[in-house]
Amino acid sequence: MIGDRSLSDWRRSVSQARERIGEFVIPTPLVPVPTLSRAWGREVYVKLENLQHTGSFKIRGAASRMTLLSARERALGVVACSSGNHGRAVSHVARKLGIDAVICVPAWVDPVKADAIGASGARIVDEAASYDEADRLAREIATSEGRTFIHPFDDPEVIAGQGTLGLEILEQCPEVADVALALSGGGLVAGVAVACAGAGGTGPNVIAVSAQRARVMWESLRAGTPIVMEEEETLAGALLGGIDLDNRFTLALVRHLISDHVLVTEHEIANAMRLAYSALRCVVEGAGAVPLAALLAGKLAHHPRGDPTRPPEGAQDPLVIVLAGGNVDPTVLESVVSGASRP
Repeated sequence: MIGDRSLSDWRRSVSQARERIGEFVIPTPLVPVPTLSRAWGREVYVKLENLQHTGSFKIRGAASRMTLLSARERALGVVACSSGNHGRAVSHVARKLGIDAVICVPAWVDPVKADAIGASGARIVDEAASYDEADRLAREIATSEGRTFIHPFDDPEVIAGQGTLGLEILEQCPEVADVALALSGGGLVAGVAVACAGAGGTGPNVIAVSAQRARVMWESLRAGTPIVMEEEETLAGALLGGIDLDNRFTLALVRHLISDHVLVTEHEIANAMRLAYSALRCVVEGAGAVPLAALLAGKLAHHPRGDPTRPPEGAQDPLVIVLAGGNVDPTVLESVVSGASRP
């Protein structure tokens, strides 16, 4: 058992989620990157989830959870805490379903994300100084107004929704050997790992990548229990926030299913954002760029950094890098791409 479910039950939830969310999401492209393949001695693909509706994978989990709301729950409305992408997803789905939504965000939220949340008709509460304080406010509103709290990650149906991304990857690249993903609260990594574990134990390896300055899950795994860390400024702001001291699902799933964990620095994240923009012609936010950052820094390679002429054994085994989001303030992107931002 993982959490309160067997692995087969988790896998079934992912399949069921896919049936529910079809009208809310698009199958995003999986694109080969020949330059990276030649440099790293294996086939490299990028999964362009930055092109998803609302600009990130988060809509998968939000739609999965919210399509299961009862008529009474829909009438009372929903509330969510978010650093931006989850809030944008919840507000978008709420608008399509005719549900009133309140989104609590920290004061430092990216204005691009805040504007999009407001444009969907949700009420924004932005008086919290930190993500964890915004989370506390959201839960208070849920209690006082009778709204359903839509958790950004530690909810079985949210996890299942994120897992639909894994099903897409398996269909688009059946021979995939490794999938690299951003790790924050763990919903995306857990869901995709569940989907990939469905191939009789022979599925692809899932690699979790955290930003050095947003590594609460990474440290919680080391400690064996959820911990709290002070927020630090980071290009990967969407990865900030705790994992809940009473975490019920994602910590257990990540611990059980993931063995490869990588940390990347601010400099490495900036390099990845620049390469995505200049070479891939993709706008990718810092949080979405962390798996690419790990590759460029040589942290996902099978051979020593700087010696791509020595292909490793099994060099053609494909690696999929998930670019999970593209919602970034244009001024931040311009600063990073120009090199003016040197964390």
